[in-house]
Amino acid sequence: MKTASSTSKRFVPHTLLEDVLAIITGSLLVSLGVALFNQAGLLTGGTAGLAFLLHYSTGWSFGLIFFLINLPFYWLAWKRMGWRFTLKTFCAVGLVSVFSSLHPRLIHLTDMTALTPFYVALTGGLMMGVGFIVLFRHQASLGGINILALYLQDQRGIRAGKLQMGVDFAIVLASLAVVTPVALLASVIGAFALNLAISLNHRPGRYMAM
Repeated sequence: MKTASSTSKRFVPHTLLEDVLAIITGSLLVSLGVALFNQAGLLTGGTAGLAFLLHYSTGWSFGLIFFLINLPFYWLAWKRMGWRFTLKTFCAVGLVSVFSSLHPRLIHLTDMTALTPFYVALTGGLMMGVGFIVLFRHQASLGGINILALYLQDQRGIRAGKLQMGVDFAIVLASLAVVTPVALLASVIGAFALNLAISLNHRPGRYMAM
C-alpha cells in the first residue's frame, strides 16, 4: 500500500508536448511583460535589464540585444545544467526575442501618456514572474542570471528568487542615467513583483515534476 509520503516523493516527468507548450506559454508571458515595460519606458533586472539599457541608449532592437547578451551564458548552462536545460533555455530566449519584437506590431497603444508606470510595473512584473515560473518548472530559463540563480539553488540551496532579486535591484538602480526617477521607482516595484512571484512559488521540494 502506497503512503502519501511515498507518493509525494515520486517524480512525474513532463512529456515533450508539455515542455513545448510550456516554453511557448512562458516565453509569451515574459515577452508581453517586456513589451509593456518597453512601452512605458521601464526596466527590469537580469540580462533583460542589460538589454533594456542598451536598447534605450542605442535604439537597437531589444530582441536582438537580448539574444546576443545571453550567448556567453550557454557554456555555463551546458557545463552545469546539461544539454536538455541548455536547449530549452536557448529556445525560450529565442522565442522571447522574437515575441518581444512582434508585440508592438500586434498590440498598438497609441496614447503613451495613458500608460501608468506603476500599474504597468506591477502587472508586467507579475506577468513576467509567472512566465519565469512556467519555464523553471519545465527545466528552462531565460539565460544569464537565471542560469546562475537556478544552478546555485540546486547546488547550494540558495533561493533563486532571492538571488535574482538582489541582482535585479542592482541593475535597476544603475539605470538612473537612462530613465526618469519616476520610471526608476516603478521599475523597482516591477522587479520586486517579478521576484516575489518567483520566490513564493518556486522553492526546492515544492514542485516535483521534471
